[in-house]
Amino acid sequence: MSRLCPARTPIPIPAFARDLLERHERLIWWLHSAWALLFGVGVMWLGSRNFGYLRLAVFHVAFIWVASLFVHRLVEHPGPASVWRRRTLVALNYVNRNFYQQILFFLLPIYYMSVTFWSSNAIFLIVVATLAVLSTLDLVYDEHVATRRLMSGVFFALNLFVTIYVMLPILWAFDHVTALRASAVLALLAFATIYHRWRGRPIRESVAPIVVVAVLLAGLVERGRTFVPPAPLRLAGSAFGTGVVDGDGVEITGVLDAPPATGGQVFVLTRVMAPLGLQEAVRHRWFRDGELFYESSYYTVRGGREDGYRLWTFATAGAGTRRVRVDVETAGGQLIGRAVLR
Repeated sequence: MSRLCPARTPIPIPAFARDLLERHERLIWWLHSAWALLFGVGVMWLGSRNFGYLRLAVFHVAFIWVASLFVHRLVEHPGPASVWRRRTLVALNYVNRNFYQQILFFLLPIYYMSVTFWSSNAIFLIVVATLAVLSTLDLVYDEHVATRRLMSGVFFALNLFVTIYVMLPILWAFDHVTALRASAVLALLAFATIYHRWRGRPIRESVAPIVVVAVLLAGLVERGRTFVPPAPLRLAGSAFGTGVVDGDGVEITGVLDAPPATGGQVFVLTRVMAPLGLQEAVRHRWFRDGELFYESSYYTVRGGREDGYRLWTFATAGAGTRRVRVDVETAGGQLIGRAVLR
């Protein structure tokens, strides 16, 4: 007679998988966050090579804007939470996070190339990088951003600002001051629509936060432009010398590696990269041992040149000068880059 094994109740595969997901849900989300971060690195590679994909960002930000309003209607819906509401929230938050990731990691290299390190506009790059990393942290976003009206309003407003600010000069050749102002207006509108409770909440309860955000944006745009890099403008190269020649292209002569010991005229040649169609007023500001001693006139940089727009000026360095620095600056006071001779 054969020996029978003890009867074992079979566990359905879907039930087992569901139990596994429930027990390790947070770990799985953290692993997904790590994957999202790695995917973002690939998007950064794309962003450094083809600005044309910015056109897709219009769709991304529009979807996030509408979805964010819908998410808060679900969160604030009276009555007990239902399965469909929870699943809808998870799905919308997942799509929003992915769109945020694609936008921010695409923009990161564009801002990186325009930042002048060890200057105030490097802070802006840190802010964009922080937003990008935060968008990959599923649990942090779902628990602390998406379900809180103030946090989600600020998060989306910041993302909209950094996106529109780069998009306008690249796609429609807006100058940077106009792009800053337009971005600030749209960011304020985005914050106001997301923060204000359209159901059962008087408008007066939303005025104070909206006014605070408006003041902060106005301060950044009108008084804090030095903190914002003029993306996508960037300094592609620079050289100092004792003169320039203007043949097929402007070139520096008598290249200098240090300020002349006896003083005299010093020439600087800078190459500014800009997208086709963009025109921006730019000047050189000369510093001698840290003190400003000369500011050039403004010259119109025209984008689309393969080697960049070449701008040269000269100034007189006194005997004993240890360090000469030339800041390349827009008419709005934004720093494109620096050339240093020491």
